[in-house]
Amino acid sequence: MVPMLAGLFANQGSIVGSSCIWRRTSMATILFTSMSSVRAHHVRGAVHWKVLTRITPGILAGVWGFSDGGSGAWPRAGRAVCAAGVRVGVSLLLDRKPKPMRGLPGPLGMFSAGAVISGVSSLMAIGGAAMTVPFMIFCNIPPIQAVGTASAIGFPIALSSTIGYVATGLGAVGLPTGSLGYVYLPALVGISVASMMTAPLGARLATGCRQND
Repeated sequence: MVPMLAGLFANQGSIVGSSCIWRRTSMATILFTSMSSVRAHHVRGAVHWKVLTRITPGILAGVWGFSDGGSGAWPRAGRAVCAAGVRVGVSLLLDRKPKPMRGLPGPLGMFSAGAVISGVSSLMAIGGAAMTVPFMIFCNIPPIQAVGTASAIGFPIALSSTIGYVATGLGAVGLPTGSLGYVYLPALVGISVASMMTAPLGARLATGCRQND
């Protein structure tokens, strides 16, 4: 989403120059994608609500803890952590299954996992599924529930980040017309409408693939 928005806005200097507004807008769209996706996954019993409630405090702490880290070395560190999560996902695709006795960590472990996932997600303007899905599968959560729960976890990440982007951007100079803080509303509306229409299709396909397996 971020590279796509950056490319679309490449000829509009007022947008590109306004503190990476396209990155903040991308994060805001996850609010609506997540709501649509969660509803579709919940209907199919694919959201592990206990995991969501246990990890959310860390999610909120991580977002606010990294809210000012959008430049310098922090994004590079975020990319490294995100890449590590992808590598774990690749190992799972290769059928390197976790130890059968492994389960979810305790309260401190869940808080720490949530803080790292949300902090990196906020820096990278992503919903965090690249890390949450491998983490949950690593803890022996069924893959279909890992995917559905990851869509739910994306909501508090996006909500906290968007509130911060709007609040810190109010009154900022040089923002394009149609902005609410650092969120560009025309792009938010267009992307969110399309994503809310297609997210349920993804949930349906994910559930169908797992059942066929």
